[in-house]
Amino acid sequence: MKLLAGLVLGLTAAAATAETMKLTYPQTRKQDLVEQQFGEKVADPYRWLENDVRTDTDVADWVSRENAVTQQYLGTLGQRAWFGQRIKALMDYERFGLPQKAGKFYFYTRNSGLQNQAQLFVRSGLNGTPRLLIDPNGWAKDGATALDDWEPSKSGKYLAYAVQDGGTDWRIIRMLDTATGKVIADEIKWAKFTGISWIGDKGFLYSRFPVPVEGQAFQQLNKNQEVRFHRVGTPQSADELVYATPGDPDLGHGAGVTHDGRWAIITSTRGTDSRNMVHLINLGGKKGWTARTLIGDLENDWTPIEGMSDTLYFATNKGAPKLKVVRVDLAAKSPLFHDIVPERAETLERARIVGNRIILSYLKDAASTAEAVTLDGKPVQHIELSAIGTASGFTGEPGDSETFYSFTSFNQPSAIYRYDTATGTSTLFAQPKLTFDPGNYVIEQRFYPSKDGTKIPMFLVRRKDVALANKPVPTLLYGYGGFDISLTPAFSATRMAWLEAGGAFAMANLRGGGEYGKAWHDAGRLNNKQNVFNDFIAAGEYLIAQGITPKGGLAVQGGSNGGLLIGAVVNQRPDLFAAANAQVGVMDMLRFDRFTAGRYWVDDYGYPSKEADWRVLRAYSPYHNIKPGVAYPAVLVTTADTDDRVVPGHSFKYAAALQAADPGGKPHLIRIETRAGHGAGKPTDKVVAEGADTLAFLAQWTGLGMPN
Repeated sequence: MKLLAGLVLGLTAAAATAETMKLTYPQTRKQDLVEQQFGEKVADPYRWLENDVRTDTDVADWVSRENAVTQQYLGTLGQRAWFGQRIKALMDYERFGLPQKAGKFYFYTRNSGLQNQAQLFVRSGLNGTPRLLIDPNGWAKDGATALDDWEPSKSGKYLAYAVQDGGTDWRIIRMLDTATGKVIADEIKWAKFTGISWIGDKGFLYSRFPVPVEGQAFQQLNKNQEVRFHRVGTPQSADELVYATPGDPDLGHGAGVTHDGRWAIITSTRGTDSRNMVHLINLGGKKGWTARTLIGDLENDWTPIEGMSDTLYFATNKGAPKLKVVRVDLAAKSPLFHDIVPERAETLERARIVGNRIILSYLKDAASTAEAVTLDGKPVQHIELSAIGTASGFTGEPGDSETFYSFTSFNQPSAIYRYDTATGTSTLFAQPKLTFDPGNYVIEQRFYPSKDGTKIPMFLVRRKDVALANKPVPTLLYGYGGFDISLTPAFSATRMAWLEAGGAFAMANLRGGGEYGKAWHDAGRLNNKQNVFNDFIAAGEYLIAQGITPKGGLAVQGGSNGGLLIGAVVNQRPDLFAAANAQVGVMDMLRFDRFTAGRYWVDDYGYPSKEADWRVLRAYSPYHNIKPGVAYPAVLVTTADTDDRVVPGHSFKYAAALQAADPGGKPHLIRIETRAGHGAGKPTDKVVAEGADTLAFLAQWTGLGMPN
């Protein structure tokens, strides 16, 4: 395909409306529901759309009618077929997951290109012949049942793996014998937000919730999480209770085991904040599952790194907002804490012990750097990365001679490298064969002022010829801004298709994320949440002022907390954006804590039950701030029927309110995927279809055409 510097513009988007396109939204029933909250009357006419689409026939009928209108409209867009073809072609490359070693075995995932789900392979020895161990592509006809987490036992004799069906957060854990590939009869249900931590080869620790009320599995609040031990060859009913807090049902618990099998480390959190308690169980002791308190408060982040005998290593933000590494001596009468790697100007993203080295991964202006230090924190080597991008992995154990890491950027799919801890050399393990030239794309990082003058970093990606032409082009701006989560450079076939069509892509590192540590996170949450919206709005204004995109050519996109972002900024500045895609967003900020995992989010959002928090939430809640008579941009809301993280009722209510407020304006549509959830485990064909629909919609309303 020959790419042209010029763009073939589509229809004049500004001239078209829902009325001229004869777009008729389904009738949505309104309830006469008004509640008094802190002296203010709050209407909630679409609350009935919160009901589960699986059990409420009225909601199911509404979903069917909305999807029909949306698909009919999307079918009229000429760009849709082209984007579908290009996204599919750009995803058609061999890709590997990070290898994990256990005993003599190396386990890793591989997707040949367009398989709906990646397969799991094993090798005996690093250069052994690959053997297919698990192929989830045969688990469901629609490809929507996925292999999620997997973990080999200490020697590699067994492998436990989690099955995710239809995108739900619930997991079923099963096991197999590595040598034969035979699935063992053991089956664990109602696992959620869990790891799999083996104790030798005899069994593993996992986290689960009580069995939900019948019919409420996808909406019921998640409380009373427990850590259990499952012994190989026994039924789940025999699993032993390891740790729980029935007196404090809001606490969630996860478990890890040190490589030598000496300690089980239980971390407990109340919400999404990086604040946790730590309890230890001596696995060599004779007192069963007796937990010893190491950190008894929820003041700081204590992320376990590893343990060797009576020495444990943690990454913590105690006295170090950008994190440091500490060593804990458990042999003393009282645990002794020693700083090993002090806080630096960059944000410590993760730390791992491999061989006799600590591998440190830092974020510098939202891009990765990595280095190795001794167990006492003395510098050994800077690990060279090839460009601005994201490095991840570096897993392993004390005594290992090797570790693996991946590197990706906006124009580079993940390549896997093997790092020799003794020599400090990196060698290529797996690299995808590409259908495009990464050198044809330019990646920049710019800093722009937000409303209060704070400098916000933003990545900007364009085709080289587009950048050289220095003319405004339709631009897709992406953001998140919350929960201490950092947005870093990564490859996306969908974004690459937008770039191939001649558009620009921008990603703003908003406050509320973790790019610059605790202070950056705090500046974008609770009472400071408006800073996130201001940062994003300022990014859009900057792109227009700098001539990156024309006025009327800016599309915005965000998912989950980023979906909330899109809903809020569309309400606050409808004039700034030509089109918007709000993905699986949190849209009702007055009721988010009443469903599934929503109760955890109060750390970032606040409590709707507290007046001071409620007033902040009410001021920006997307659902509650839609006003009639406002000319909103074209909006495509995307969600899924099995999303039990951010229940789809958020998106249903928001879309219904938007359609009612501006029925004759630009399209305000909702696309509801079936047998899919919050995003994880989505099969390739659904990724391609959703990407094509979304880009075609955004292209139509920003004037982005297709290259010849």
